[in-house]
Formats: sequence, C-alpha cells, structure tokens
Amino acid sequence: MNMSRRVVTWLLAMSLSYAGLMQGAQATMIGTDQVVAAGAQVTLGSAQARLAELLQRDDVVAALRERGVSPEQARERVAALSDDEAAQLAQYIDTAPAGGTDLLGVAVFVFVLLLITDILGFTKIFPFTRSIR
Repeated sequence: MNMSRRVVTWLLAMSLSYAGLMQGAQATMIGTDQVVAAGAQVTLGSAQARLAELLQRDDVVAALRERGVSPEQARERVAALSDDEAAQLAQYIDTAPAGGTDLLGVAVFVFVLLLITDILGFTKIFPFTRSIR
C-alpha cells in the first residue's frame, strides 16, 4: 500500500510538472474567400516563373526544337500570356500524365482478366490454370 501510494504520488508530481510546459493554441475560422485569394496570389505570381523555368530545361528545349519551335519564340509567347492563362497552363502541365498512357497497367489488367476467364472456364489461354468447370 505504501509503495503504490509513492508511485502514484511520484506520477502525479511528474504530470503536474509537465502541465506548465503545455502551450495553448488559438484557432479561428478562415473564410473561403481568404483561402481563394491566398491561392490566387501564389498561383498567379508563380505561374509565369514556373513556365519560364520549364523552358530552361534541356529536355524541353530539345522537344521544342524537334517540333520546329524555337525556344526564344516559346519564351516570348509565355511572357505574353496573361496571369490567368499562365496559371491555367501551369495547372494543366502539373496535372497531365507523365507518360501519356500507362502501358504496364493495361498489360497487367489484360493478364488478370484473361487469368480470371481461364479459371472460370470461359477461355483456355494459360496452361498453368485449371478450370473450375
């Protein structure tokens, strides 16, 4: 009994000593218009810089030359874009798929589909499967 009282007293003293170290946090509601305005300021200002940065990359310059567009013309056109147009283009570039199509994903899907139809007995493509029929 005496030992358990000491342990409880010690734990209580430790927890009270740490209570003074805790900081209180204050939070307020942020309106949607404030969030949109903050996002628009970041997007509009950085979209032109992001596009200009992309035009500095060697692979982009090589792709432009391969298609018959000079990098200088592309830089001039990007500089002539309005802030909204630059933001739209930067968003499109960020959300576009990297490789166009996912060939590996399509191949795996077709393999699994054929495997399931083999197991169900609709096809006989793979020799290592047994039909459930």
